[in-house]
Amino acid sequence: MSGMLLRLACTTAVAAQAVLVPAPAAAVPDPQRSVAQLLTDLQQLYHQTEQATETYNATAEKLTRQRAEVSRLDGELARARLALQDSRADAGRLARQQYQSSSGLGPYVRLLLAPDPEHALDEGHVIGELARERARTVTRLTATEKGRDALARAARQALDIQLTLTDQQKKQHDDVQGKLAGVEHLLAGLSPAQLAAIATLERQSVTAAQQKLATAGALPTARAASPAGERAVRWAMGQIGKPYAWGAAGPDSYDCSGLTAQAWSRAGTPIPRTSQEQWQRLKRIRLSELRPGDLVVYFPDATHVAMYVGDGKVVQAPRPGAAVQVSPLASYPVLGAVRPDQAPATEVR
Repeated sequence: MSGMLLRLACTTAVAAQAVLVPAPAAAVPDPQRSVAQLLTDLQQLYHQTEQATETYNATAEKLTRQRAEVSRLDGELARARLALQDSRADAGRLARQQYQSSSGLGPYVRLLLAPDPEHALDEGHVIGELARERARTVTRLTATEKGRDALARAARQALDIQLTLTDQQKKQHDDVQGKLAGVEHLLAGLSPAQLAAIATLERQSVTAAQQKLATAGALPTARAASPAGERAVRWAMGQIGKPYAWGAAGPDSYDCSGLTAQAWSRAGTPIPRTSQEQWQRLKRIRLSELRPGDLVVYFPDATHVAMYVGDGKVVQAPRPGAAVQVSPLASYPVLGAVRPDQAPATEVR
């Protein structure tokens, strides 16, 4: 984390990603504000940006699943329409057969007037079988029509959901851009001396938080990684130096959960895309049980995540303007830890 804010000030244009959204007036730094207050302002802005980013990522995942569902339903609807055509063709064929074989007399009258009753009975059997086939065809036709109608309704509803998610994603995209503009605006108004003082205070705060975990016995002892965890760590460490970019999951840039999700996917264990889903759906463990490859989740709303690499450190994509790096575990307020390659069980309190 050392010197991170100084690097951020030099790369504010990159951090904002060509943001065109006007920065809020509240982001203008007050020369009278203390270094601690300025650091708090920045941390809040970064947290809000990450909240918006993870919300955007979650919607993007839902949209991907919804597009797949729309495609599936469209395929089923096309097959149902073909089946309906076949059923209607069968019904038409039977109707023509009935018309062509009709003599204008009912089957019982034909039986009474027939010179060969046995032959008439055989004919009656055939007529009965045709009637039953007609009934089955009509039933199949009715069921196919109902199925087609139900699929058509489901396809329309799925498409409506997709359009709603697309609209949500656009609004969330704009929300992230606006928050990034606030970060850029605040950093641009700080002097080099203020940036250096903020970086020093941030480094001291992280060191104190790390020491507090150590004193409380919350930092893990040395543990061997699982084979999958070792692969995940090795891959994540190979991304060091690549820039943070919100909504990115590689290969050239990452956000926090994009890095952890890709690392575990490359290790052969796909996990949820967002930090909040990773916290909700993966096996929770105590910090003292951490082994390399496990994930550390931060903030009460689980909006940041990093991968534990051992020796009280994590590899992470920390925030806009920074690059993937190794940091102390206590870089942010810790919520808890999860283990991707172990089935979820009772939540750890």
